[in-house]
Amino acid sequence: MIEFLTSPEQFLIPLAQIIGINIVLSGDNAVVIALASRSLPPAQQKKAVVWGSAAAIVMRIVLTLTAVALLNLPYLKLVGFVFLMWIGVGLLNSDEGEGEIESSQNLATAIRTILIADLVMSLDNVLGVAAAAKGSFTLLILGLAISIPLVIFGANMLLRLMERFPIIIAIGAALLGYVGGEMAVTDPAVTGWIDANFHSLHEIVPLTCAALIVIVGKALAARKTA
Repeated sequence: MIEFLTSPEQFLIPLAQIIGINIVLSGDNAVVIALASRSLPPAQQKKAVVWGSAAAIVMRIVLTLTAVALLNLPYLKLVGFVFLMWIGVGLLNSDEGEGEIESSQNLATAIRTILIADLVMSLDNVLGVAAAAKGSFTLLILGLAISIPLVIFGANMLLRLMERFPIIIAIGAALLGYVGGEMAVTDPAVTGWIDANFHSLHEIVPLTCAALIVIVGKALAARKTA
C-alpha cells in the first residue's frame, strides 16, 4: 500500500475506475456460470460454480498479467483503445448474447463451457482493469480481488440493478471510453509528442471518448430499435 501512502489521489481514482469497470463487466461472466450450470442437480451446481469460477479466476490472472506486460509496448495501447471503444459501444448496442449459452447436464461439460465462455468474455474486463491500473501491481491485485466476488456472487444482483437502472450500463460504457482515451494518449508511440506539443490532450481525449461512446452507442441502439 506504499502507493496509497505516497499519492492517495493517484491511487484512489484508478481504484474507483477499476471498481466501476468490474461492476459493469463482471455481470456477464457471472451469468455464464449460472446459465451453464442451471440444469445440473443442486449439489453439482455448487461444484460447477466453485470449480468453474476458480478456473476462470486463474485464467483471468494470467490474462491480466499478460495484458499489463503487452501494454508497455508501442502501439498496443492504441490497439487496446480501439478495443475498449468497441466494447463500450457494444454495451449500449447489444444483447450480450447470454441467451446463446447452453446449459449442461454434466459437471465436466458445464465447467468447460464456463471456462471457454469466460475466456472470451473476460477480455474486456482484463483489458479495462489493466489499463486503469496504469502499471500498478497493487491496483492490479485489488482489481482481480474485487472481480472474484462479483463473478461468483454478483450475477443476479447486477442484472437486477442494470434492468432497473439502465444508466449504470451507460456510465460503465463512458468509463471504458475514458480509460481507453487515457490509454491512447499514454501509448509510448505518441505520448512523447503529446507531452511536448499538446499536453491538454491528456484531459481532452479521455472526456471526448467517454462522451463519444455514449452518443454512438445510444444512436446505434435507437437505430436498431427503429
